Amino acid sequence: MTFSSHNFANQKALIRVDFNVPIKNGTITDDTRIRMALPTIRKVLADGGSVILMSHWGRPLKDIEKKPNLTLADFTLKPVVAHLADLLGTDVQFAADCISDEAFAKARALAPGQVLLLENLRYYKQEEKGDKDFAEKLSKLGDVYVNDAFGTAHRAHASTAVIAQFFPGDKKMFGLLMEGEIKAGEEVLHNNKKPFTAIIGGAKVSDKILIIENLLDKATDIIIGGGMAYTFFKAEGGQIGNSLCEDDRLDMALELLKKAAAKGVCIHLPADSIIADKFAADANCSSGLSKEIPEGWMGLDIGQMAIEQFKKIICESKTILWNGPMGVFEMEKFQHGTKAIAEAVVEATAKGAYSLVGGGDSVAAVNKFHMADKVSYVSTGGGAMLEFFEGKQLPGIAAIKG
Repeated sequence: MTFSSHNFANQKALIRVDFNVPIKNGTITDDTRIRMALPTIRKVLADGGSVILMSHWGRPLKDIEKKPNLTLADFTLKPVVAHLADLLGTDVQFAADCISDEAFAKARALAPGQVLLLENLRYYKQEEKGDKDFAEKLSKLGDVYVNDAFGTAHRAHASTAVIAQFFPGDKKMFGLLMEGEIKAGEEVLHNNKKPFTAIIGGAKVSDKILIIENLLDKATDIIIGGGMAYTFFKAEGGQIGNSLCEDDRLDMALELLKKAAAKGVCIHLPADSIIADKFAADANCSSGLSKEIPEGWMGLDIGQMAIEQFKKIICESKTILWNGPMGVFEMEKFQHGTKAIAEAVVEATAKGAYSLVGGGDSVAAVNKFHMADKVSYVSTGGGAMLEFFEGKQLPGIAAIKG
């Protein structure tokens, strides 16, 4: 059963959303995840159904253990209520616990067109443990289960993976956001057109090793930028000064380059770098070859030669996956490389390439440079997206697909 073809008239849809949004002093500072869930909620309401929303927020039990001055109240989803009501243009009710008598009474009393938000699922340790009894209790709140939380699809938690077994096949489905994420991911992994370029950035090779290995069987070109590039340069005998480097991963970096060569995949490292004498916004800057960085200096962005080299590859691509920035783009002096790559991805997309941007920092970058609407798809799931492209089966997807 697909979400779009289901009629929710007079049904209570229990929807797992990802409302784990940044909240500071009771104010939501970025509501992207809430907005992404709106089409799914609106479809149920438009059909004449009612909506029961469940989400986690933060890691209350783990954080309270570390900082005893914190209480469960510091992790409440209550600040979401008024904001969601504004976005939907309708009243949103709140239950102060996700499986209390109050929650069940409010869920039962919901009339078509009404919305109820449950309190933070992670008030219960059973949620993260994937407890079956807890999942079964949650399942009794609604008639239909909808998973629209791609950001948590890689977790085998009660509300994301275990709960689905308590609904028959025609009463469990992905929401519109999940459908879109899965479709975009499969477009890149399984239906890609060549040349297929993967742009992989970020700080550590160890964080991206599995995704690179999986892409060796799919991509024609892999561009590597960010701090992780310097581990490769050092492995090849280069001088990288004080640049970020995982010394325990040097052999692994060489092994990756060998595997890529054997499979005919071109791995592109940045020829030059913007270097700085300290990791700070007011650092002295220069540029130089990435494998000849003097002592006391560190690479914090890709240089102009690398930008030209990478842009050419990206603009000739038919499929593009971008995960991770090219440098410390949060600081103005070191954002040029990441911005130039974003512009190249936009240019290639305009020429007909399919482009998927995913991973927290890459998404933050395209949002910062106001380019999110100029690429084919922007993924909301950091860890989930990474595991999807590592070729792993995600429990939240498997639970519905079977």
